[in-house]
Amino acid sequence: MPEVMGVLNLTPDSFSDGGLLPPDESLARARRMLDQGADWIDLGAESTRPGASPVPVHVELDRLMPVLSLLAAHKRKRAFKISVDTMKPAVMAAALEAGADLLNDVNGFRAEAAWPVAVQAPGICIVHMQGVPLNMQDAPQYQGEGSAVINVVRDFFCNQLQAGLSYGLDPSKVLVDPGIGFGKDQGHNLELLAALPLLSRLPGFELSFPVLVGLSRKRLIGEITGKALADRDAGSIGGALAAYALGASILRVHDVAGTVDALRVYRRFIDRKV
Repeated sequence: MPEVMGVLNLTPDSFSDGGLLPPDESLARARRMLDQGADWIDLGAESTRPGASPVPVHVELDRLMPVLSLLAAHKRKRAFKISVDTMKPAVMAAALEAGADLLNDVNGFRAEAAWPVAVQAPGICIVHMQGVPLNMQDAPQYQGEGSAVINVVRDFFCNQLQAGLSYGLDPSKVLVDPGIGFGKDQGHNLELLAALPLLSRLPGFELSFPVLVGLSRKRLIGEITGKALADRDAGSIGGALAAYALGASILRVHDVAGTVDALRVYRRFIDRKV
């Protein structure tokens, strides 16, 4: 079974379920996802939806830290892991101090001073994004021969890993994420999903990197199903099963209960234990 990462947005403007809830209500939402079978809770205090503008460090910290502190305390009662979705080194450092298990950076640790912080983390996820959230979906294009988007994403992972190694990065702590919907159109997204094994095995590295895939409720699901945002959970579960079958190790989702049930049924059929 892949691990399931439940999304807990702490913003007023995320594309799907943003909302500045009081910290105790956010904790209650996280506990429901854990009860439903989530292995991870992914906290995001700055929206990275298409068209989103960045927020100051202090705003992101004000949204993040009260909830992160409550979740870190809750880890003393049950086994789960906390991911923090941020592009800012100052937020990364504060998150690690407060007990985060994973730094999940859609900017792939390209910010100045990101790597000295990232190498201290128990785990990191290098995400590929073309452009920035404000403009990433403005007619994305990839230049090159053959499957250009696959080559660009693989080269990006390799380059960022080499940058991290120069700061002492332990490659065994690394996840990679192709960044579905982060500067990609439907064709790019589908190419990358079909190529998950290639993204896991990178030139110059002997180990296979676990791949995290997040396509829950995204535009890709809406384009395929014709459904509005509020009606994309069934399509998202279908996408999650496909991503798992193609090699994903961690699935970042909004509907934890539905995804976990679907994975259990899928695994039972595949294992022929019906």
